[in-house]
Amino acid sequence: MAEPKVVIYSTPTCPHCRRAKEYLTGKGIAYVDHNVAEDREKAREMIQKSGQMGVPVIVIGDEIVVGFDQPLLDKLLSR
Repeated sequence: MAEPKVVIYSTPTCPHCRRAKEYLTGKGIAYVDHNVAEDREKAREMIQKSGQMGVPVIVIGDEIVVGFDQPLLDKLLSR
């Protein structure tokens, strides 16, 4: 079974974004990072997918996680 594709929408100044990326890196999880402070199209995509303007928004497969919710991330990544 392949690992789910992980995408994180973040900004450089967001401490929760930094923690989420450090967490994923520490677990050996590859992810694609979109800086929504610089990429307006990715910001619109994030809002469309999540209904949220706050970061981080983490997409794991078809699941959306808003904020750094480590227990939920663990659950989704263990599937």
